Amino acid sequence: MELKDEALIEIKDLTKDYGDSKGVFNENLTIKKGEMVGFVGTNGSGKTTTIRSILGFIKPTKGAAYVNGMEAWSHQSEIAKLIGYVPGEIAFPDLKTGVNFIKSQAEYKGIKDLSYADELIKELQLDPRANLKRMSKGMKQKTALVAALMADAPIIILDEPTTGLDPLMRDSFLEIIRKEHEKGKTIFMSSHMFNEMEETCDRVALISDGHIIDIADMNQIRNRPVVDFKIEFNDSESFEKFKNLGFNITRVQEQYNQVTLQIEKVNINNLFKSLKGLNVKFISEVKYTLEKHFKEIMKEN
Repeated sequence: MELKDEALIEIKDLTKDYGDSKGVFNENLTIKKGEMVGFVGTNGSGKTTTIRSILGFIKPTKGAAYVNGMEAWSHQSEIAKLIGYVPGEIAFPDLKTGVNFIKSQAEYKGIKDLSYADELIKELQLDPRANLKRMSKGMKQKTALVAALMADAPIIILDEPTTGLDPLMRDSFLEIIRKEHEKGKTIFMSSHMFNEMEETCDRVALISDGHIIDIADMNQIRNRPVVDFKIEFNDSESFEKFKNLGFNITRVQEQYNQVTLQIEKVNINNLFKSLKGLNVKFISEVKYTLEKHFKEIMKEN
């Protein structure tokens, strides 16, 4: 099936109302071909409901989700062929080992060559001979990931995929996802961990209480024209002098002779010139993160 060049996943006014303000409401999001979009929010915010709507597992109360131009609920079996999916809650069929599960999935998807599955198994340090029922959560995640990626589907949807992985395995997993993105795959990944989104995504949508309240462009987050600095002085005289120099000071901590300021990157040299002759204890850049950005958005809302 040939994929569209532009919008590959579209959510239009999507609502799934479970009552008591539970569900998702009037969601709008477009994911372009080859784009990696993160989906962040607390547990219960509506991430899984949105994902299951895109996969055609849930019938919306109103609005719709589309994959490659096809309405998800009506064309669930057709869009399934385009998607590699790792669910948040993994329930395996009644098979003995991971090998049996991977082989059954390969048969179902018509995959003859399992060399990429073997490559993923090696990279994730997975022993697929283990009993499915006795696997740890982390091993289940790895097995599900191999099954999702081995078909080389053009779209990958991941629901909290690193839950249960130790930090080293999490890094290996994110490296695999980065490689898939570099191949041109379209990826939608939910998480409650901001740093995962920062490391991998082109854009990140924030969902709260069933509403998408912001979509951050990671290029804009990484390349802000302004930068924040924290400066502490050794004496109150230097501290008071600096406060009167006209810089955009966003926070003052008198007890520490400390200020936080925001300045355009093009004017940083002016800042350092102004500090000459003042008794500076330290100066450090305050990194602007995705988490900080979303906290500001939440405060505004």
